[in-house]
Amino acid sequence: MATQDFLVELGVEELPSKSLKPLSDAFTQGITKGLEEAGIVFGKVESFAAPRRLAVRIRDLADAQPDKPIEKRGPAVKAAFDDAGNPTRALTGFATSLGVTPDQLDTLETDKGAWLVYRTVEQGKPTVDLLSGLVENSLASLPIPKRMRWGAHRTEFVRPVHWLVMLFGNKVIDAPIMGLTPGNKTLGHRFHCPKELIIPTPADYEVVLEQEGYVIADFAKRREQIRAGVSALAVAEADGEAVIDEDLLDEVTGLNEWPVPLMGRFEDRFLKVPAEALISSMKEHQKYFHVVNASGQMLPLFITVANIESKDPSQVISGNEKVIRPRLSDAAFFYETDRKTRLEDRVDRLKPIVFQDKLGSIYDKSVRVAALAKKIASAIGSDPALAERAAMLAKTDLVTEMVLEFSDLQGIMGQYYATNDGEPADVAKAMNEQYMPRFAKDSLPTTLTSCALAIADRLDSLVGLFGIGQPPSGTRDPFALRRASLGVLRIIIERELPLDLQTCCEWAEENFNGLTGEGTASQVVDYMLDRFRAHYDEQGISAEVYLAVHARRPTRPLDFDRRVKAVEAFRQLPEALALAGANKRVSNILAKQGGDSLGETVNSNLLQDTAEKTLAAQIEQQAEKVIPLFEQGDYASALQSLATLQEPVDSFFNDVMVMAEDEAVRDNRLALLNRLHNLFLRVADISLLPAAG
Repeated sequence: MATQDFLVELGVEELPSKSLKPLSDAFTQGITKGLEEAGIVFGKVESFAAPRRLAVRIRDLADAQPDKPIEKRGPAVKAAFDDAGNPTRALTGFATSLGVTPDQLDTLETDKGAWLVYRTVEQGKPTVDLLSGLVENSLASLPIPKRMRWGAHRTEFVRPVHWLVMLFGNKVIDAPIMGLTPGNKTLGHRFHCPKELIIPTPADYEVVLEQEGYVIADFAKRREQIRAGVSALAVAEADGEAVIDEDLLDEVTGLNEWPVPLMGRFEDRFLKVPAEALISSMKEHQKYFHVVNASGQMLPLFITVANIESKDPSQVISGNEKVIRPRLSDAAFFYETDRKTRLEDRVDRLKPIVFQDKLGSIYDKSVRVAALAKKIASAIGSDPALAERAAMLAKTDLVTEMVLEFSDLQGIMGQYYATNDGEPADVAKAMNEQYMPRFAKDSLPTTLTSCALAIADRLDSLVGLFGIGQPPSGTRDPFALRRASLGVLRIIIERELPLDLQTCCEWAEENFNGLTGEGTASQVVDYMLDRFRAHYDEQGISAEVYLAVHARRPTRPLDFDRRVKAVEAFRQLPEALALAGANKRVSNILAKQGGDSLGETVNSNLLQDTAEKTLAAQIEQQAEKVIPLFEQGDYASALQSLATLQEPVDSFFNDVMVMAEDEAVRDNRLALLNRLHNLFLRVADISLLPAAG
């Protein structure tokens, strides 16, 4: 089958820079999915995306769908003919529905008899007949929250569309899409090349645009060119390092077709303002990259990326310097103004700000969190007074001018202002660290005061929202309670804090009035323990290991984690499979015979067989050894020791009849198994692990 390259390019008004990459990816995926569903064979797929264009090139695209064999089963042979051998109505009806005669049908022999079938080959459609429909479907399904219309057109898209290129080989596919007639002409850069350019074949696409049109169409290539250019400029002109935020780099890539990095300067006096505020101002409003020296200190420089190769770059730089000056002046003014009012004097301004309708204001939350943080601090050996103070001040920077202007600076500015107010170092640091971890794999709070506040803030939200019947549901989680739960678990485990979730949630519950939920603390604990599953899944620990520990419901996260790590290590031992199977068998026997009501006191006088005597002796030896280990939380050593029970357990089940006729002997053997079972249950329910076949 012959193949050709295919190219489609949609020319548009400048697309939203943050949406460019997602739109390009979705456009490409929509077309490839359509080709796959149509059964058309194709080779390499390449995406192109620039501010004024979305394009896709498919290499080695087959010129038609493959022919498709068709087989339709008709009536059984015995029902297709009458006694005289003439076609019945069933046969003639089937043949007529297909537009054939009975003699064009074949016979199919099956286990259930012979059937008449119609076999033919459906010829594949030419690819050119299908491409416009595939492109149109892909465009219609792009993730565009709000589509717009323009002029007198009824067409809707994210921005007005202006031209369309559709080539299969060197031939134009002449099928209108979105009111545009396809051609082989594109447009170059708006200023450097405001004219039509001919694309002879799909293979020439990006070469023509770059060499003649001043457009680098490949998003990834343009992105790396910007990264390299910005980095090189910082070194060449300032012997510094450009700090390149990946999201900002994507956005800048989405703004430029012909990127040219330029360095500008701002006044040294602005360096008295916290660097984070300057960076936020430059990033959010101007899309600038900042520059630091070898020590990581901010320099009074910025790098902008122009979408034009100016004959007089100094004019472009000067213009950018004029634009950034008032932005930085605003930041400096906010900073100076904010420092005139202490954080403690802003606490009352939190009263009108609603946290949640039924849970009161941010001020109410601060009071609750302060009470909880105080208790948590005591439990982890920290200073309760510092934790309480930090909690009362924690949200006060929300009402500062700087954070009202730059919301991403909450916490960061709180730390600066608390330091300015002369607050204790731990309190100041907690202003920022209360939000850690902000995302997966983010850093954790470094001080115990910060840990107490971070945990208390999250638990207050969890208990409060569960208590009014608003837990997360499906994908809906407006208060980010899933992230809050994982944050608490990480802090407790990685900072090795001796906290019990049940106790902490009960402390949190005491601070509320009018919660409608019953057993709220336990609900929250169950929810949080369920979050462990994804946590361990990311670490490559199997669900069975998590479930084995979860079955015991240990509510101290550090203890839960140690159990999981111990069970995971146990699972790797050669004895693990057999012991898991034995535990499963024991669990089933005990469940049928009354479980824990049997007790675990073994009467040595009733032991008869060698195998049960050996097992009983081994269990007692192990109990003496591992119970102290369990009490110390050394689950790994305990399970490793218990693994030595595999042989006596196997011998017991091979040689001993548990359900002996003598009731006393039987109960004694059940008690022995219960004793064995309960030793393992001090860590996890090992019976839930995969067992030996």
